[in-house]
Amino acid sequence: MLDSVLYARDRYLADDGLVFPDRCSISLAAVGDTQKHNDRIAFWEDVYGFKMTCMKKAVIPEAVVEVLKPETVISESTVIKTIDCGSVSVSELEFSVDFILKITASSFCTAIVGYFDIFFHKSCGNKVMFSTAPNCTKTHWKQTVFLLESPVAVKAGEDLPGHISVRKNRKDPRALLITLNIAGHKQTYSLQ
Repeated sequence: MLDSVLYARDRYLADDGLVFPDRCSISLAAVGDTQKHNDRIAFWEDVYGFKMTCMKKAVIPEAVVEVLKPETVISESTVIKTIDCGSVSVSELEFSVDFILKITASSFCTAIVGYFDIFFHKSCGNKVMFSTAPNCTKTHWKQTVFLLESPVAVKAGEDLPGHISVRKNRKDPRALLITLNIAGHKQTYSLQ
């Protein structure tokens, strides 16, 4: 949805004008919530005695927007993209980047969570920011959870490398296609 803000910025902003928020960062963290994974993914293995694993193909690619319990986060967060709202171009909103998540608790990584922070800093005497991180005050933006098909065993202190690609869904300009590669498992998610 940032496209419309950038269109207005490029068309109407005075030469010395400012855009607020002026900066945004997008972060990821690992999630270890085996109960949620069982309820949403493993559930399809045995639905009242019926094997319905084919449903996983429909459920897994749907990114889930919800408020995540902070205690389920099992890694440090890592910033994957910083956006300068005053100068970013629409084409720069599509990106691909490697990342590393530093694991803080031995568990099973069952999902990756994404969230954003926004900043009102440029030319501000009173700098302000807010975060949509799981451990911060809840917002209506919540967090975006990317459930993994198979949980990945992780140990505290180790690094969990990954790769993320974010691009627009050409069929729906307000939707994104996000491809995550974690521990050799690649999955594309739809975010609408």
